[in-house]
Amino acid sequence: MTDVRAAATASAVAAASVDAYARIVAALIRVTGDWTLAEDCAQEALTLALQRWPLEGVPRNPGGWLMTVARNRAVDVLRRASVERRKLAELAVLALNDQGPAPAREEVVDDRLRLIFTCCHPALALEARVALTLRTIGGVPTADIARAFLVSESTMTRRLTRAKTRIAEAGIPYGVPTGSALTERLPGVLAVLYLLFTHGYNADGRPAFAEEAIRLARLLRRLMPDQGEVSALLALFLFQHSRRETRRDGQGNLLTLDRQDRRRWDHAAIAEGLRVLDGAPEAGPYALQARIAACHATAASADSTDWPAIATWYDRLAELQPSPVIELNRAVAHGYAHGPAVGLALLAQARAGGALDGYPLAVAAEADLLARQGQRERAAALFRQAAAVAHSEPERRALLDRADEAASHSSG
Repeated sequence: MTDVRAAATASAVAAASVDAYARIVAALIRVTGDWTLAEDCAQEALTLALQRWPLEGVPRNPGGWLMTVARNRAVDVLRRASVERRKLAELAVLALNDQGPAPAREEVVDDRLRLIFTCCHPALALEARVALTLRTIGGVPTADIARAFLVSESTMTRRLTRAKTRIAEAGIPYGVPTGSALTERLPGVLAVLYLLFTHGYNADGRPAFAEEAIRLARLLRRLMPDQGEVSALLALFLFQHSRRETRRDGQGNLLTLDRQDRRRWDHAAIAEGLRVLDGAPEAGPYALQARIAACHATAASADSTDWPAIATWYDRLAELQPSPVIELNRAVAHGYAHGPAVGLALLAQARAGGALDGYPLAVAAEADLLARQGQRERAAALFRQAAAVAHSEPERRALLDRADEAASHSSG
């Protein structure tokens, strides 16, 4: 097998797994109730695809092929374990359903939504809910989740195992709740979708995760049309995702908002976001973030951005949901709205407690404000300092480019 064919096969498996992995795991958990079995069968199907597709070719329906293999593997395991006939019969029904056309993507009662609400049950700690959903729905590697939570991979593995055990021991139902329970559990679900989107939107993330978060947010909005924060979260995703094709240049380097070609933004997504956001209450954290994103999305140019409005929205967000990162963004917004001196003063306040120590974007924000104040030599040094602790290679290169630009202006 040639390297080209192997690469093409690996790419096909990766593309199919983005959608199929979560669908397989969710469907098998619904039928068997066994999280480990579901994940193992999904992984074995992907491994077999890597072995067979190079020889047999990529099937016409890759997702269906993976589902069939995973289901058959589950049947084999359950037969050897002598499980009750009911589960085997349900797996047979799953096989029949899988042969027909795929269900409408707009279907509200989706296995993946059932799985998210199960993962987000209040019997689990918040971190466990988020981590379990990222692993099960997004297929995010345990090592990546561990890095996000600043723990070792072995620690995260144990946390995931304990969460699954807790679900089984507590008899947590596999389904979408109704009534007051649905409203009570909504914040946890929104937090999961937000992190899933972020994992795909980050500089070194997987864009398909962002698309999956958008799809699930649409489903959730249909399920809860009167919940303004659900609509606001979807709008926020749409505004951010509208820039996906312009965030990098031809060499793969990150481009800041002011350097992106706004003509290439997805204006249909922006229009949808504005429609979704229209009428949503302003009080919630996602509504405020969405209105900030809307200011950027609707500005014809970087110079015409309504920074005073953005600064006001950040003031309200900082009151509602105070955090070091929000205070950092608030400082930047005020720096653009009212001058770099104001921004630097607010940034100093945000960094006073030490929570932003070592955070590259805090250093980069100071560098940007200093550059706008004319202190370009100091700004260049800070951009290099931020690059040294950047979390990804694209981010590091972008910061070094800013350093070179500031240095060239200071010497010019």
